[in-house]
Amino acid sequence: MSLELSMALAAPPGGGLLAPPPPAPPGKEQQVAGVGILLQISMLVLSFVLGHVLRRHRFYYLPEASASLLIGLVVGGLANISNTETNTRTWFNFHEEFFFLFLLPPIIFQSGFSLSPKPFFANFGAIVTFAILGTFIASIVTGMLVYLGGLTFLMYKLPLVECLMFGALISATDPVTVLSIFQELGSDVNLYALVFGESVLNDAMAISLYRTMSSVRSNAAGGENIFMMILQFLEIFVGSMSSGVGVGFISSLLFKYAGLDIDNLQNLECCLFVLFPYFSYMLAEGLGLSGIVSILFTGMVMKHYTYSNLSDNSQRFVSAFFHLLSSLAETFVFIYMGFDIAMEEHSWSHVGFIIFSIIFIIVARAANVFSCAYLVNISRPEHRRIPLNHQKALCFSGLRGAMAFALALQSVHELPEGHGKTILTATTAIVVLTVLLIGGSTGTMLEALDVIGDENTSIETYEDNNGYIPPTYEEGTSSGGGLRMKLKEFHKSTTSFTALDKNYLTPFFTSQTDEDADDFGDQPQNQRRGFYDQ
Repeated sequence: MSLELSMALAAPPGGGLLAPPPPAPPGKEQQVAGVGILLQISMLVLSFVLGHVLRRHRFYYLPEASASLLIGLVVGGLANISNTETNTRTWFNFHEEFFFLFLLPPIIFQSGFSLSPKPFFANFGAIVTFAILGTFIASIVTGMLVYLGGLTFLMYKLPLVECLMFGALISATDPVTVLSIFQELGSDVNLYALVFGESVLNDAMAISLYRTMSSVRSNAAGGENIFMMILQFLEIFVGSMSSGVGVGFISSLLFKYAGLDIDNLQNLECCLFVLFPYFSYMLAEGLGLSGIVSILFTGMVMKHYTYSNLSDNSQRFVSAFFHLLSSLAETFVFIYMGFDIAMEEHSWSHVGFIIFSIIFIIVARAANVFSCAYLVNISRPEHRRIPLNHQKALCFSGLRGAMAFALALQSVHELPEGHGKTILTATTAIVVLTVLLIGGSTGTMLEALDVIGDENTSIETYEDNNGYIPPTYEEGTSSGGGLRMKLKEFHKSTTSFTALDKNYLTPFFTSQTDEDADDFGDQPQNQRRGFYDQ
């Protein structure tokens, strides 16, 4: 995104040269910069203090993310009507490059890094089903309903590929608010694992889908078919995942054999550990892949293998450092987004598009959750099936956030002006409504569905078999047919991966013994999104 300042230096259409603007008084630019940064820091401080006060008084109607968004909206609204609008916009424009390169990587890495392996892998089959298949279903259903709505003159008409792009970007969920309230009130560990695991992989899937649809649109004249579209998606997603896993394995071998876990080399050890995630991100971007997908899997691999090769002091430092960085980036994103929503020019002429889009994403979310839950349940024994109240909670937790907003801003530059503005306006309305309304009613929803206070769900069940719970299928069951058997085999394969990890991968990539591995796996995590800090 080009900066407004660069526009002042552009030549006029007639070809004549514009007189250069008068030079700013000495020190004026530094003063403007200082005021802009001071305003940003002040809003961050206010957001953290307000969030702490709200949590302390257990006021769940205004969660931390909602409070940050409101602070940005209020300050942006005041700046919009003040005389300092131009100077303020210079420091607060929501540049998607800044978002994707600096704010999002620590958040995504922390998501992968803070995963507790036992609850996550115990529900791995369900999480993958919701995050991969579910996001695909939600994206296609939303895109097709928006396209059909345009054909029937219910809403503003967009081409099919652009509708699918909108479906892909709006399927990116951001349940930060729901997860924080889950932790405050206490919820079933399996439900928390499903919501958190889906949110971790969902962003990666949504970005891959959006990039695929965008590529299909730009190559429409070349006669792209459905096979090539699927091939492109697999290239982006699998390539990015392989890149991230590869960098994670390289880092684990480096820290295992380099001998950095001694007192006088701890600074070097921590510096190298902090650099590897960004190396993974930039490597994927340089290869034309998705840096978000790459850094996510790097975080998962580095936590499972590299982390145990660090010294105790370095382990404490990197855990606290990435948690701090993620919290700052996450809070700033919501402030940043709220400010830009108030300052951005929006196209409110197509109100029908906004209203029907909200209805369609609710329908798509329901189709996503209930269809995937059905597939998961037919492959699980009775005692491990996802109950209906958990399915409703999953459906409710599909808030939209910064990822959808950033992709919508990208669409403004990729699509014709009217189309991109309409998508941005609809996305803005959806983000504000879901974060403020759904986020604020999460506590009431959890109580109504009777899914709070279930923190006593036995975490000990994850102890056996290194955290994987192999389903115990009864003989003689005939319902489900071939699909049921295939799903059973998929769930059984997670047990095989456990054995592979325990017998080969962990000994090769780490220096810990079996006893160390068990102790390490049982340690509670201190991250805000950890499973065991409830």
